[in-house]
Amino acid sequence: MPTVAPLDLDGHCIATTWLDGIPVFAMADGVVHRLDGGHKTTQVNDGLLAVARSLDGHSLVTGGEDGRVCSMSSDGNARELASIGRKWITAVATGPRGAVAYASGRVAHVLLPDGTTKEFQHPRSVEGVAFAPKGMRIAVARYNGATLHFPAASGKPVELEWAGAHTAATFSPDGNFLVTAMQENALHGWKLADGKHMRMAGYPAKVKSLSWSPKGRWLASSGAPAAIVWPFLTKDGPIGKAPVELGTRGDAMVTSVACHTTDDIVAIGYADGMVMVARIADQKEVLLRRPGKSAISALAWDDEGRRIAFGTEAGDCGVIDVAG
Repeated sequence: MPTVAPLDLDGHCIATTWLDGIPVFAMADGVVHRLDGGHKTTQVNDGLLAVARSLDGHSLVTGGEDGRVCSMSSDGNARELASIGRKWITAVATGPRGAVAYASGRVAHVLLPDGTTKEFQHPRSVEGVAFAPKGMRIAVARYNGATLHFPAASGKPVELEWAGAHTAATFSPDGNFLVTAMQENALHGWKLADGKHMRMAGYPAKVKSLSWSPKGRWLASSGAPAAIVWPFLTKDGPIGKAPVELGTRGDAMVTSVACHTTDDIVAIGYADGMVMVARIADQKEVLLRRPGKSAISALAWDDEGRRIAFGTEAGDCGVIDVAG
């Protein structure tokens, strides 16, 4: 039987993840909580807006209302990576060799491994940033599409157009696809080899959570009364294919999803605080947490795929041991 170890915090949990096996909870007030032989805290930013785990899993990169980009290690030590004054840092992403991308207003910044920073101006505000899995390339989600930049080179950016506001970006683990979440209730994707469009619409709500399965064969998403899981099993991805629906409920929307670290299993969080896991192959479900005080806002598996850290909009957080 799964067991839940609760952690009651104040405020909205923006993100949760694992650093060197330690569960951490990043809150909107800029405090990051760690369960490391007891409950410990670090004030990283003055107001937190964006969080990303480093690729090596040793640190957490944050962006805040204080205009600072910071990195916190698993022992709670935080250091400033960049500061842009009074502007808000609205998106962050982590890349190879410690590279960091961050966005403020119409500018995407990339802090390169050699310590230099590149800036990329856009006509409208930058809503999301993501690193490609191979090479030094970033995607910027913007109004009417996405832009691909090569920060370490001097080539022209690649423009991917699709009408509407794009609010987040994610590359497939093999680097063959780029998918954006939109202001309308939809996802949009591009097959990068030939620019083919992938329309993933029909959601009753905005998609605020996306997670790739470990081999990139599936993309799980929130924004419906089930986890909507799109197939990326072939070279054309989900073009012409229907998604799998996991954990369907009639009375609560899915607000957060997290794919398992090795298996095709999805952790699903709901608007009423319930958490469930479901297997993609046969849609088998296991209830992990009964409804709580508020919506699940963050989910993260540990590297072994045995435990799930969860956070909510009201701060009733915790860790689920799936094996019990």
